[in-house]
Amino acid sequence: MNRRSITAVLAGALLLVAGCGTSAAVPPTEVSAKVPLPAGATELTEPPAAPPAADCGDPTASLRPQGALPAPNALPPGSTMAKIKAKGKLVVGVDQNTFRFGYRDPFTGSVSGFDIDMAKAIAQAIFGTPSAVQLRILTSSQRIPALKAGDVDIVIRTMSINCERLKDVAFSSVYYEAGQRVLVKKASGFTGIGSLGGKRVCATDGSTSLRNIAGAPSKPVPVQVNDWTDCLVMLQQNQVDAVSTDDTILAGLAAQDPFTEMVGKPFYSEPYGMAMPKGQTDFVRFVNAVIERMRTDGSWKANYNRWLADLLGPAPAPPAAKYRD
Repeated sequence: MNRRSITAVLAGALLLVAGCGTSAAVPPTEVSAKVPLPAGATELTEPPAAPPAADCGDPTASLRPQGALPAPNALPPGSTMAKIKAKGKLVVGVDQNTFRFGYRDPFTGSVSGFDIDMAKAIAQAIFGTPSAVQLRILTSSQRIPALKAGDVDIVIRTMSINCERLKDVAFSSVYYEAGQRVLVKKASGFTGIGSLGGKRVCATDGSTSLRNIAGAPSKPVPVQVNDWTDCLVMLQQNQVDAVSTDDTILAGLAAQDPFTEMVGKPFYSEPYGMAMPKGQTDFVRFVNAVIERMRTDGSWKANYNRWLADLLGPAPAPPAAKYRD
């Protein structure tokens, strides 16, 4: 561009600036300072209804494996496992929003994590290959309905075992032991659930965490959402004061936002189990045999080290199995 062209461009720019100062100028667009809530986010004016008192004994006691784990080519004819194999895929209900447990890897686009590898271990035992899985993404509130409708064969989605849920589904033995804690912004001054009286605390719809928040003696205000990532967004946007759920989930959220931190000691135990339709006792025993093998052959620890060690520290011992018969 020559000197004359540059002069013409500058002159034109000056005319445009001058025109912006005339009365005919378009006024600036008004921008609302209010940030919209994530879809489905609701502040609960009344706590979630508590389930009726139930005594199911020790809810974490599952069915004992029977004998050695059969090879994929020796599954009992007519068994639940044989029927699953005949379909060609193990259909597993999983999460895609819990970092390192069940999350969509932004580099590969695939759903990965600790729970996903547990699902692949079940597929390996049935089909002889870990790739024979079909992952179906579920929210917390969709887990039990999906099992009852037959949409999935098994749910492996950070699902806590309790007496209420045992009315609707069967559980494996505990494959991971978590504890409910609190996630807040750094330097917030909050020290745990006891310091959050009257403050908005986020958890997902259908989770035990939401009810535990509502039942805390400090009386925080529970806010329910569809997914845990919605809680993190609301915390970042100052729409809630804290997030409270299993430390496994919170550690993943904190890893995604270095301006957050977990505070306080665990105030509720959350034993994770794999959920299956009621009545499929053969499948429950089979899954328990797979988990038992993973406890003893080092694959549970390898799975933990792959996904969780850098978030939660060195691998603990796998949860010991409890059986009722």
